[in-house]
Amino acid sequence: MRLIIIGGSAGSFNLILSILKGLDKEMNTPVVIVLHRLKNTTTILEDYLQLQSHYIVKEAEDKEHIKPGYIYTAPSDYHLLLEEDLSFSLDASEEVNYSRPSIDVCFESFSYVLKENCCGILLSGANEDGAMGLKIIAKNGGETIVQDSNEAEYASMPRAAIELYKKHKVFTLNDIIKQMNCYAK
Repeated sequence: MRLIIIGGSAGSFNLILSILKGLDKEMNTPVVIVLHRLKNTTTILEDYLQLQSHYIVKEAEDKEHIKPGYIYTAPSDYHLLLEEDLSFSLDASEEVNYSRPSIDVCFESFSYVLKENCCGILLSGANEDGAMGLKIIAKNGGETIVQDSNEAEYASMPRAAIELYKKHKVFTLNDIIKQMNCYAK
């Protein structure tokens, strides 16, 4: 199974909305979204994303198997991991890069299971979370995309990923959407 995992923080919410609106209606590849979120608060993130998408959007649940055509979000205050049987695992271990969910932790876990069938995308953010995980996706044969830091509202995350590993594809938002649709075919 191929899968796309997107990480973002400050400045990435509107980008996620644009991406969801731009996905082909026939796309069947599951998408996982890892956003830095406030802890211990009830949000309507999934409901709002569902209004913007023609896919089923839901928060990932522990031991839930990934289904084609779904968009999953990482729950607040948990690292989202992927098991060998393609089910999610929620982990409440220490924060990484001041975050839980940590984009690095999620990218690494998904990459080790999916190898070349993992596409990682890193968007706007104000720290370096995701840079190391994206490099691991690339080293495991997956496709890696970084938002052009000139376009990012907060360029720290994209810039950190590019500085750590120069071979990532660097795209504007429109090109990220095009690439996701190509990857999913």
